[in-house]
Amino acid sequence: MGASRLEQTNALFRKNLVIQRRACKTNCCLVLFPLLLCSVIGGLQIAIDRSSSSSPEPPTHFDCGCSNVSVDGNAFGGLVCPSECPLPRAPRWPPVLQIPPPEYRAAGDGLFPFTDLPDASCRARGTCTSTFLVTGGNQSFVRNVMDNMFFPVHDASVNLSAGVSALSDFVLATDGHSEQSFLQNKCIPNLTLSYPIQYGNEIANQDVRCTEGLMLWRDSSWLINDELYRGYYQGNDKNKTDEIAAAYDFLSSDQGNFNLIISYNASNDYDVYYGAEDPVPLLNQGGSVQKPHSVQVTRLANMASNAYLHLRGNGLRMSFDFVKGMPRVAIHYLDRFDISPFVGKLPFVWTMELLFPVILTNMVYERQKKLRIMMKMHGLGDLPYWTISYCYFLLLSLLYVLSFMLFGSVLGLSFFRKNSYGVQFVFYFAYMNLQISFAFLMATYFSSVRTATVTGYLYIVVSGLLAEVLFRSYVEDVSLSRSWITLMELLPAFSLYRIIYEFSQSLRVENYMASSGIQWIDMSDPKNGLAGVLTIMILEWFLFLLSAFYLDHYGSLRNGTRKAAVLVRTCIDGNRFQAVQQQNTQLQEFRASVEMERTDVIKEREVVEQLLQESSSGYSVICDNLKKVYRGQDGNADKIAVKGISLSMSRGQCLGVLGPNGAGKTTLINMLTGFSKPTSGTAYIEGMDIRLDMDKIYTGIGVCPQDDLLWENLTGREHLMFYGRLKKLKGTSLAEAIEQSLRSVRLFAGGVADKLVGKYSGGMKRRLSVAISLVGDPKVVYMDEPSSGLDPASRKDLWKAVKSAKQERSIILTTHSMEEAEVLCDRIGIIANGSLQCIGSSKELKDRYGGSCVLTVTTPAGKEEEVERLVRSFLPAANRVYCVSGTQKFEMLKEGLKISEVFRAMEDAKSRLNILAWGLADTTLEDVFVRVAKDSDMSTVT
Repeated sequence: MGASRLEQTNALFRKNLVIQRRACKTNCCLVLFPLLLCSVIGGLQIAIDRSSSSSPEPPTHFDCGCSNVSVDGNAFGGLVCPSECPLPRAPRWPPVLQIPPPEYRAAGDGLFPFTDLPDASCRARGTCTSTFLVTGGNQSFVRNVMDNMFFPVHDASVNLSAGVSALSDFVLATDGHSEQSFLQNKCIPNLTLSYPIQYGNEIANQDVRCTEGLMLWRDSSWLINDELYRGYYQGNDKNKTDEIAAAYDFLSSDQGNFNLIISYNASNDYDVYYGAEDPVPLLNQGGSVQKPHSVQVTRLANMASNAYLHLRGNGLRMSFDFVKGMPRVAIHYLDRFDISPFVGKLPFVWTMELLFPVILTNMVYERQKKLRIMMKMHGLGDLPYWTISYCYFLLLSLLYVLSFMLFGSVLGLSFFRKNSYGVQFVFYFAYMNLQISFAFLMATYFSSVRTATVTGYLYIVVSGLLAEVLFRSYVEDVSLSRSWITLMELLPAFSLYRIIYEFSQSLRVENYMASSGIQWIDMSDPKNGLAGVLTIMILEWFLFLLSAFYLDHYGSLRNGTRKAAVLVRTCIDGNRFQAVQQQNTQLQEFRASVEMERTDVIKEREVVEQLLQESSSGYSVICDNLKKVYRGQDGNADKIAVKGISLSMSRGQCLGVLGPNGAGKTTLINMLTGFSKPTSGTAYIEGMDIRLDMDKIYTGIGVCPQDDLLWENLTGREHLMFYGRLKKLKGTSLAEAIEQSLRSVRLFAGGVADKLVGKYSGGMKRRLSVAISLVGDPKVVYMDEPSSGLDPASRKDLWKAVKSAKQERSIILTTHSMEEAEVLCDRIGIIANGSLQCIGSSKELKDRYGGSCVLTVTTPAGKEEEVERLVRSFLPAANRVYCVSGTQKFEMLKEGLKISEVFRAMEDAKSRLNILAWGLADTTLEDVFVRVAKDSDMSTVT
């Protein structure tokens, strides 16, 4: 059993902690990068502020936002939004009816001949009603309409928790001096409406008092016109003012017809539409201040229409949502303004996206250097790897976001200060999680760090520009379906741009309820789309993580489907070995070509078939007809790297795999270690199928790959500590195992173990790779050319370590050194052209494929012919293969050769022929290798 997930997580966490501690300067620079952006923007703001404050003349244009204005010298606290400012959206506010101030309202003061007006004493008390005059052809019908002009309130207090939108049912009015009010036919004592309103970052309840609206009948329209004229003040004598709020002429209206004429005050004195506390500017398309009469007509017509619909009894009602001006762009001037919302969204978007290529390249680096698969081959599961990697990048992202918000606020940028910090953090946190998952997914498609880096930064630049040029125009196009906007926001960069856009846009248009920026209450506003963006990011985050995990585990959708199909078939058959054997499409091909193979290869294949029939055996490794084919590209033929290799290894045995370059040795090791998937066939490691149980297999194997897969910024000891923890070592046992491994490969003395691997020589890295493969007592160890690049002394020490390690485990070793194979390997298999050519012990191979001996004789010059006659006297079939300066070599077949006769003959002729030296050598493993490789090439050509 390998380490638990908790132990794996602990090992990976400790390793990453060491790496990040050594890279702390880089991380600090990355986290502090937002300071650069905020400093530039803050510096520009300070420069603009100083330039504006030193100017001797006031600015000739309004600041963006709205400015206080006054009418006739009376400062009412009104606001004007000039045309220089952009206004893609209006603030939420119900339409407000303009009525005369209490001191100017019509009363029975002798100016009018009618007695139905309130007493003039109401002016002193401020209780005069707001008078509306009504006439029409059908008096009874019109009087019924008059009674339903105002939405009735029967309770002493009404709390509108839904906000200002709920006020649209009530006739909200303002007189320009006192507080706002709402109109009723009859006001109950202390009758008020209460609704929530934002002040800065706080939400408070706003109370609106009741004002009585008096509907008075007049017999004709000319009487109304006369009364309106009399009520309007003459010249500058405002003491003569007796103003009527408005007048209606219903003409021939009845239950089936609705005709209406509205009279209202459209005087130029109302150039600004304002209230006492919460003024609301009305903007037309040109950007100038719009006169209130357009809203006056709309509000007055709405009152009459709702009253008429009420009489019809159909339950219908016409409600306002909110008023708005036409969208427009900004006209920029060099006057003083808050630069943060106008510096543009791109700098903020690009700054937030900066971590994407960082995360992407880190993930691709581990794929390119094969460190990910190296950790996996030593037992690191997918869940601990993803958890630690994700947590690290999330922590880095959180520090980055907090740095972004902190520096922006400290430097006084309203983009950060006026928007709710809580709302900002939630959206930035959600986006950073999405960005991490998106980088994880994209990392599965790259194998080169350079390509990933270029692509990552290109994505940042291009997506930001597309968002600014294309996506922004769609967001501001009110005629475009919101579904298209939602579809575009599926690209994470567009989601981020929408967030930055809304945060920035909230500062361009002042919130006319004494607040600014995006607050929590704005999350429910469908106009800004923030709730939808948050939902999209959460769903995409989950989808991207799931897809990244799937592709990392299976490599592609096809591989995952294939593995699932194999697993289903195995479950149906009930016997894994039998199911796999039935899937072997190469069995008939083997039967047809069995006569062409050597006896030892055939015997090995029969042993494998026999082992597959047994439920358990003492064999650690069983390869069943493994085959690997690389598909040809661009019209090239397929390349068969491994052609149906079958072999077996018992525990405590070392198998050497020899072969020329390109023979398929490394491909075989890669299939057994999970580096690549077999095209057909399979292998069983400790009874587990490499196609189905590779994760379990990894917990019990050690690997020394052909290339040194090491972290440059970790020491040799730290490498062994990490891999030792993955093998469940801890405490003193871990320390002892590390010390023993370092001593066995000569990396202990001189402090070499505590130096960074980046400073190691090639031989030192190779020895460390061997030590890593042996740490933790793995059951099966793969070594791909472990001694390459080592000096003779280091090679001898390495051989000692391998000899000692193979006592209780199986070792598969590839090498080009015949000496190494003879010293370390119990059995040797020679592979050529992707096929297993022969297998057996060194002595068996020499006996079976050597077949000859070499006799070397050295004499003075001129004695060569006599020596040749001597050799042919006791072995006529001997073949002289070498003759230079008295030294001759004869190749003799072992068949029929008696070694004793050779020795006797040479001793007898030593003095007679003046033989200086002679020797008889058996066939070497190198000779066997050359002969087998040559025979394989000849058979391939044939």
